Amino acid sequence: MKHCLLALTVIAAMLQPAWAQDRIYRCGNEYTNNASQAKERGCKLVEGGNVTVLQGSRPNAAAPGGTNASPGAGAASPSNASRVGAADQRARDADARAILEDELRKAEARLADLRKEYNDGFPQRSALEMRNAQVYIERTTELKASVARAEADVAGIKRELARLK
Repeated sequence: MKHCLLALTVIAAMLQPAWAQDRIYRCGNEYTNNASQAKERGCKLVEGGNVTVLQGSRPNAAAPGGTNASPGAGAASPSNASRVGAADQRARDADARAILEDELRKAEARLADLRKEYNDGFPQRSALEMRNAQVYIERTTELKASVARAEADVAGIKRELARLK
């Protein structure tokens, strides 16, 4: 009997948070547990389980001048975004171009080295590869894939450079 009483006490303690839940009312997209406020606003009682509400971010205030962009007009930049001057933007573009040109030189040098090593599909055989043809075939396949990747890298960098000009 003593164990049953202890078990009932534990179960009651576990159920207590469910009893403490206030009634929740839904008012459009808002929720409240204030019954008088819900009655004034004509809110509906939420039934059938607990409600978890996460506070979201507030939408930005209207732009100065009171005009809002029409729907479908495209996304406007946030009003608190910092503007970059034309001279600063030109400097950034020049830096980006210089970085891409440097990357292009490195990628072209890597491609030249890989092509030289690949030797049009007949790379120089090492001593191990003289005895084991499969190792040579695998290395040739890897070199071919590396050349293809390097060519794709060069082409991608050239596309980026063309986009900047």
